[in-house]
Amino acid sequence: MPLELISANHGAALAATLAARANRTGRGFCSGVYPITPSTECMEYLCGQSIDKGKVIRVESEHSAMGVCIGAAAAGARSFTATSSNGLAYMAENCAAAAGLRLPVVMAVANRTVGPPWNIWADQGDALMLRDLGWIQFYCTDNQELFDTVLCAFRLAEDKRIMMPAMVCMEGFILSHTVAQIQVPMQEQVDRFLPPAAIPHQLGDTPHTLGQMEVPHLTEMHRLQHHNAMLSVPAVYGEIQDAFAEIFGRCLPDAVVPYRADDADTLIVSMGTIGSTAERVVDALRAKGRKVGALRVRLFRPQPSELIRAWFAGKKRIAVIDRNISLGFGGILWGEVRGLADPGAVVQSYMAGVGGGDLRPEHIDNILADIEARQQSGQPTLVEAV
Repeated sequence: MPLELISANHGAALAATLAARANRTGRGFCSGVYPITPSTECMEYLCGQSIDKGKVIRVESEHSAMGVCIGAAAAGARSFTATSSNGLAYMAENCAAAAGLRLPVVMAVANRTVGPPWNIWADQGDALMLRDLGWIQFYCTDNQELFDTVLCAFRLAEDKRIMMPAMVCMEGFILSHTVAQIQVPMQEQVDRFLPPAAIPHQLGDTPHTLGQMEVPHLTEMHRLQHHNAMLSVPAVYGEIQDAFAEIFGRCLPDAVVPYRADDADTLIVSMGTIGSTAERVVDALRAKGRKVGALRVRLFRPQPSELIRAWFAGKKRIAVIDRNISLGFGGILWGEVRGLADPGAVVQSYMAGVGGGDLRPEHIDNILADIEARQQSGQPTLVEAV
């Protein structure tokens, strides 16, 4: 399996290209693209690729980019796009449509602060503002994981038991523009992993409608179906992990990734690249005899609650570090997981790296010093990058 030295942006586009070619015996591939920093390089790379049966369409806005993907998926094609920040906010209406229509669109999101004030650096708040629409959400920590997860997202989204869109998130610049070696599979391997897309409700020779008006009890029924399909994602993802390992010879990370967490008294919980920094801090503290571990939440939607609850069991202190802020509330991941800890555990919210600020090992050291001095949880804390 060859190695390539590429950025995460290019890795996402390359994975999408291989997935596109794998559908050449199906109804092909189509992507709507519109540039926005820091995801532009992903779309530029995709525009330069040769795809046997497919087309990349340059449109006038992010709203239209998702509109193209909706039309493509409704026709049975494999579809992909990428965006970030206010671009994602602009396409939000069509993101809701893609989810409600149960179309398996895959989107790479280079997480960036939503403005104004304008800021082009990393913040997970752009993807998290769409967390309730019905999109599967993954958060990645390195280039290889991002590449592999994009391939996985197509198979997961197109599974007949799931049939819903998926976004694969990478922090802007921190990951999107970082260049690293990744293993790139051969097209034959991707063909085996990704069978031709078969969208059961696609438009075709038999006339029918998508997205028609419906009465309240039908909406309730459809929301329940969507909810139950979302709840089945972890089990289907486990099957995909097995297939991925068999075909590509390496493992997809679990939905929740523990690091030296088995016997830890204090746990550092995060998403994305913060998890890598946390692991280095854990190693340094373990060398000093301190029982600290880390837990990285990779699959945010659906929430892998039982896995998180199992790793929280027995932990006295849990520091949840969010590269986001829900204004007037606190860190979003913290808000979702704090109820999964044992009664009496200190589960404290720390918002760090918001707006792209650095989160260095010394910041995590300070966070640990703070939580270890606490007897109970307090108000969410904003960690300033200085």
